[in-house]
Amino acid sequence: MPDHDQSAPFRPFETTLDRDAAQDLLRGTLQGADDGELFLERRRTESVVYDDGRVSNASYDAAEGFGLRAVRGETAGYAHSTEISGSALRRAAETARLAVGDGGGTLAEAPARTNRRFYGDADPIAEIAFPVKIDMLREIDAFARGLDPRVVQVSATAAAGLQEVEILRAEGPSVTDTRPMVRMGVSVIVEANGRRESGSANAGGRMEASGLLTTERWQTLAREALRIAVVNLSSVAAPAGVMDVVLGPGWPGILLHEAIGHGLEGDFNRKNQSAFAGLLGQRIAAPGVTVLDDGTIPDRRGSITVDDEGTPGGTTTLIEDGILTGYMQDRQNARLMGVAATGNGRRQSYAHMPMPRMTNTYMLGGNAAPGDILADLKDGIYAVGFGGGQVDITNGKFVFSCTEAYRVRNGVVGEPVHGATLIGDGATALQKIRAIGDDMAVDPGMGNCGKAGQWVPVGVGQPTLMIGGLTVGGSAA
Repeated sequence: MPDHDQSAPFRPFETTLDRDAAQDLLRGTLQGADDGELFLERRRTESVVYDDGRVSNASYDAAEGFGLRAVRGETAGYAHSTEISGSALRRAAETARLAVGDGGGTLAEAPARTNRRFYGDADPIAEIAFPVKIDMLREIDAFARGLDPRVVQVSATAAAGLQEVEILRAEGPSVTDTRPMVRMGVSVIVEANGRRESGSANAGGRMEASGLLTTERWQTLAREALRIAVVNLSSVAAPAGVMDVVLGPGWPGILLHEAIGHGLEGDFNRKNQSAFAGLLGQRIAAPGVTVLDDGTIPDRRGSITVDDEGTPGGTTTLIEDGILTGYMQDRQNARLMGVAATGNGRRQSYAHMPMPRMTNTYMLGGNAAPGDILADLKDGIYAVGFGGGQVDITNGKFVFSCTEAYRVRNGVVGEPVHGATLIGDGATALQKIRAIGDDMAVDPGMGNCGKAGQWVPVGVGQPTLMIGGLTVGGSAA
């Protein structure tokens, strides 16, 4: 852990590095390169879990460091260090420079600068004292248990973090960004007649802790977690077979995020590894399907004022009325594909190179009433909540488990089901969208996305959708 004052703003060029010397070294490292930057970061995180009547885990972590990158063609040299100093930077430059070789490249122009901000810069860790957070979690535990005598276990989590970055380029002034994050979750287990079921609810975003950790908010989460658990108490085994499926709004957008989102990231398409490679301008989805990636939604978990290369966060139309119109791009892939960067160059930390990643990815709403969509479902599943899933990027095949789903017959929502999995592939599922609701919603702020061993926060969203002919895995019908 760094030993200097963590409460002071992160100012590496005022404390540990000489700006002019660092910029001169960066210019030398990138001589003959196509691109590159010095990425400096300080990150602090705090998390506390109150489980089954006691604090089961409490953690605090602080880390800082830098990553130096030099890019030439498809090759990138990268070196990083936890020591922010001139000597460490010089050692890193020797390694990163290896990617440039004999040079021959022309250094790309720096990203445009922006004065827009999509979240505040207050420290959510320091805003509320740790003992107060413990008291709040204890209240959540008591409140959830008092809602229903069938509650046998409660788990409540409060987490906060602050990431501060500064990005220095060879050709100009640095770019800074301060990124807060807050998350809260409640899980409950209920028991009746020897059967136990669980439910959970979460919320979060880039906001002040006081904007999320409120009594009204955690009571809402506790009630929602209990509702899901009680619903599952009366669930029956899911049917199996090919059937129509209606997806609820909001968090079920995680299915589209995985099934098609990764396939629309620039690197997979440049390398022809995506099922959507080479299909720009072609119809890949049903009419009416419009999908955006938008890093500019205020206070959202996936939003970024600037990405991790310094490009301002933006809004990219990926699919418009069923036609593939764009991919998400970082600077390297954009240059190699002859297009503009879209503000999707993201990295987990200073120890990782940036790559094209999603921010908040969602489908726009249509004009159908959700009730009418369900009324048109003759025999199928209504999936409202999702858990884990797996996706093969090369062909878009996915498997997702439902945490809340219902059997529907002749337009009537019937008994809840458990053990339902949705199986299909993204390209086919897009073509089989039969109805799009007018109730587009984003998720409550709990998404994380993994790619190549890196994790970043994301958001998802969609309206109520009917998809025809998905394979539902469950028990025999």
